Amino acid sequence: MEHLGLDQNIENNIKKWLSGDYDDATKNEIKQLIDQGNKTELIDSFYKDLEFGTGGLRGIMGPGTNRVNKYTLGAATQGLSNYLNHLYKGQQVRVAIAHDNRNNSNIFAKVVADVFSANGIEVYFFEGLRPTPELSFAIRALGCQSGVMLTASHNPKEYNGYKAYGADGGQLVFPHDEAVMVEVAKISDLSDIKFERIDANVHFIGKEMDDQYLDALAKVSISKDIIQRQKDLKIVFSPIHGTGGVSVPPALARFGFENVILVEEQMVIDGNFPTVIYPNPEEAEALTMALAKAKEVDADIVMATDPDADRVGLAIKNDQGAFILLNGNQALCLLVNYVLTAWEKAGKLNADTYVMKTIVTSYMIDKIAASKGVDCYNVLTGFKYIGEVMTQLEGKKTFILGGEESYGYLVGDHARDKDAVVACCMFAELAAWYKDQGESMYDALIGLYKTYGFYKEKLISITKKGKAGAEEIKEMMDNYRKHTPLNLGGQKVVMLKDYKNATSKNMVTGEIEKIDLPSSNVLQFFTEDGSIISARPSGTEPKIKFYCSVNTVLKDKAAFEATETALDQKLNAMLKDLGI
Repeated sequence: MEHLGLDQNIENNIKKWLSGDYDDATKNEIKQLIDQGNKTELIDSFYKDLEFGTGGLRGIMGPGTNRVNKYTLGAATQGLSNYLNHLYKGQQVRVAIAHDNRNNSNIFAKVVADVFSANGIEVYFFEGLRPTPELSFAIRALGCQSGVMLTASHNPKEYNGYKAYGADGGQLVFPHDEAVMVEVAKISDLSDIKFERIDANVHFIGKEMDDQYLDALAKVSISKDIIQRQKDLKIVFSPIHGTGGVSVPPALARFGFENVILVEEQMVIDGNFPTVIYPNPEEAEALTMALAKAKEVDADIVMATDPDADRVGLAIKNDQGAFILLNGNQALCLLVNYVLTAWEKAGKLNADTYVMKTIVTSYMIDKIAASKGVDCYNVLTGFKYIGEVMTQLEGKKTFILGGEESYGYLVGDHARDKDAVVACCMFAELAAWYKDQGESMYDALIGLYKTYGFYKEKLISITKKGKAGAEEIKEMMDNYRKHTPLNLGGQKVVMLKDYKNATSKNMVTGEIEKIDLPSSNVLQFFTEDGSIISARPSGTEPKIKFYCSVNTVLKDKAAFEATETALDQKLNAMLKDLGI
């Protein structure tokens, strides 16, 4: 191994794994990398410990300290167990565990259950794959103190991960997230991890919990009479080989929809995701088969969920009858408008009702909410912050719905995480509502633009892999802070919000105000015409993301294409000025 010229720390980590009490398959994989002289892979696998971040773990599967495997997940679970047993000292701690369809997810889930049980914790273990939102629901329904979901969400097939949840059913937030990170960091040796399962502490759950969850979703429905009239609405659905196939079809049936057309090839549970490049409903390619099926059957709406069914992609028909993909902002604007309008007609809106979104999600939603007299809260990127506010306001105000531009939505308060299962049902209800009025969802979207302004959003994700990539992303953010652009797309930058420092700087007067949100490595540039660009390194992927938003008046439907072109040109000019 010396001939590879590895850093001493990396070499020490490799030797520790080769000489330690790790299984033979793991050791053989490491030896194979050494024999191949695969220096890059060895560096990325061992240059650091896989970070247990504020949302848990996510990474490429394989041997090594910086990879997802039974040992890194075991260490995470041991640290979480230690924290839970300390926090709830004298109580019987209970946790729920679920997993998606990814390769090894079921094996990893068993390892997690083993470690929890070995630490005297009572485990409620889903008997088969289930969506993330059902885990969030189960934590609350069972009175658990924590929960773990084995998934890497919409990442490529090489990835897996571990989402950690608190007693409210939401992903861990401060101070619990940081406290667990400290405990996980204390696990320095394999001998610190208790892998020996205590069978008496593990209980299997399944259909009974499914029924409770589906019953809770059905209560969210607002327009049952309209669904009855439009029960034959043609819905094409694909779970992209994931957990949505388990829950979405029965949920749609509970709502009353009787004409759900499944993409059968993608109903097959397969962690290799053989029919797509990436199992990400944010990518047009992932909906190729669903769109083909929709064209074949002349569907009214197309929906596809990611592997753990917490995100959903949507396609609708335009004026020419062609299917177009909606982005997360457009879908959420339609959903907010429908739900608030339906609640308003039902006499359910009052001063105590509210909606919620993230700071990088369309500000058209703030306008829609204001027009209905409903508060709209803006939180940091990450649905856990929506869940946190929901818990803080529980019993004080009524949560209607929340969402984020990355295709995650929650309608109803049955969970504390984004829920693509209920979102699919509500998007179908929305489509039925408009069809019942002789209007299309496309017409409804144009109507929103005419009423509130044409908001055009675009997300640019730049991937920077490995150690060098992480350093490059850090350098980009440092440079934006040191050399803040004064103009973007021909417009003066009038405000800089730096959420890492919790400051908002007026670029004209120099005045600085505090931002009342937790620290997060996000920068937002506001221009004089109301455009916004937000720069944010991803917390779960080797990427830096740029969220762009511009808006203008849409005079009428005939001006749509010309107005969109002008907004696209403005967006591109702003990005160019940022060096993107």
